[in-house]
Amino acid sequence: MKERIYTIPINEAFNQDTECPLCVCEKKLENDALEYAVGPAMMEPDSRIETNRTGFCSNHFVKLYHIQNERLPLALVIDTHMAEQIKNLEEIYLRNKKEIEALRNKKHLEAFSENIKGKKKSVAGKTIEELLNKLAQLKETCAVCRKLDDNMDKLVDNTLYLYRKEPQFKKKFIESKGFCLRHLEVLLAKARQVFTPVIQAEFLAQLLPLELSELKRVNEEVNHFTKMFDYRNSQADWKNSRDAVPRSIEKLTGTWDLNY
Repeated sequence: MKERIYTIPINEAFNQDTECPLCVCEKKLENDALEYAVGPAMMEPDSRIETNRTGFCSNHFVKLYHIQNERLPLALVIDTHMAEQIKNLEEIYLRNKKEIEALRNKKHLEAFSENIKGKKKSVAGKTIEELLNKLAQLKETCAVCRKLDDNMDKLVDNTLYLYRKEPQFKKKFIESKGFCLRHLEVLLAKARQVFTPVIQAEFLAQLLPLELSELKRVNEEVNHFTKMFDYRNSQADWKNSRDAVPRSIEKLTGTWDLNY
């Protein structure tokens, strides 16, 4: 199989003894996106505009904090992101400030409060709704998640391309330990997009027996782990069950930071 830049990380992941090769790929893509966010992106105006607007999810804020020996790059990103969020919230408040202040005065309560029949909201209710929408929108945005999702979509597309076009890779795919359930869903969704019905049928006939077999393997190992706590099995062989709990979590959810 001829190696190309986009095939190298995929092949390297499938060469590893892992419960999900796509988790290995995703971890690398995530690390690249984190390094980029507080590295080259800081010098790109378009990227700074995006991070000012979106910021990062709580998960990636924590990871950005821990990957940096020098806190200044992250502090600079936080500084301008926070300034923009202050501006957004302040604009909503100032736009409605006069009526909100009036509503505080009880003698104006009847004029500004919510209609008894619910036909209209008070200015306070409308302002709260606008603030909640802005905060909900911010909670759903993350510059690292967006970059990771875009790159992961391309990687899965390339994985299925290799499966279809490269016999050596197809052999690796079929001989792997399968995938976590999260990436199984991603593979199936992408296969429905890019494969013809005939190829979809072939793909299912090879992927599902593999996946079910590997899920049963891990399940049996977890079951064996639980039985080892029975005093009657105190001298029994743990077999391959000592790390079955973290591996089962990885198999179910794709969590790759359990450090087992």
